[in-house]
Amino acid sequence: MISKNDIKSIKALAVKKLRQEKGLFVAEGHKLVDELLEVFDYTLIVATEKWSNRNKKISSATRTEIVSETVLKQTSLMQNPQDVLAVFKIPEYNASINIASKELVLALDNIQDPGNLGTIVRIADWFGIKNIFCSIGTADIYNPKAVQATMGAIARVKLHYTDLTKELASLKGNIPIYGTLLNGKDIYKSELTENGIIIMGNEGNGISKEVCSLVTDPLYIPSYPADAPTSESLNVAVATAITCAEFRRRSYR
Repeated sequence: MISKNDIKSIKALAVKKLRQEKGLFVAEGHKLVDELLEVFDYTLIVATEKWSNRNKKISSATRTEIVSETVLKQTSLMQNPQDVLAVFKIPEYNASINIASKELVLALDNIQDPGNLGTIVRIADWFGIKNIFCSIGTADIYNPKAVQATMGAIARVKLHYTDLTKELASLKGNIPIYGTLLNGKDIYKSELTENGIIIMGNEGNGISKEVCSLVTDPLYIPSYPADAPTSESLNVAVATAITCAEFRRRSYR
């Protein structure tokens, strides 16, 4: 039976500091939870009987609490919970940004909105990007809103939080560093490689001055038509999707 202390502990994982202290995060909804159960270690499942009846193969060694929809709603971090929530262990990854010599990676410079971050992870997954390097100031991918926005992509895309400026400055070899900038070159007329780093900047301020100084290939997504009045900028997740799509389009030529 789930206790009031259990519910309190789960709700506490909405706070970044407590997630980091416990090394745990929460995911909710049958599609997301079912995907993550295949990849991440988990410590607790709280589910309705409906979900439990569809998932008979869950290990008996893992604590599973079957509850009513009312209790699930009391436990959930969402306004409208869906059948199940699970508490997972935060995975530990160890990778150097030098892998960009062999593959295309994303670098996120102080992305603040968890929804944007989760959507970017989902975009990376769609375009076969397996690693994202995040500045320390970037939102936490294990924020419940970010986790939900990944729609399960977090199971396949690894995020690494690091001193981004230091990591970029330490790069060895001829690795292109692309950055989306207002004074960049038209992305549709620029040479793009199958490996390298694509930097996406903060929603309001763009790429920081320190990181910008390390960009070797500045890119710009032009509006259409060029001389028409238009919005000041694109949402960072939308810009990421357009940029990744153009890089991958070149691979099929």
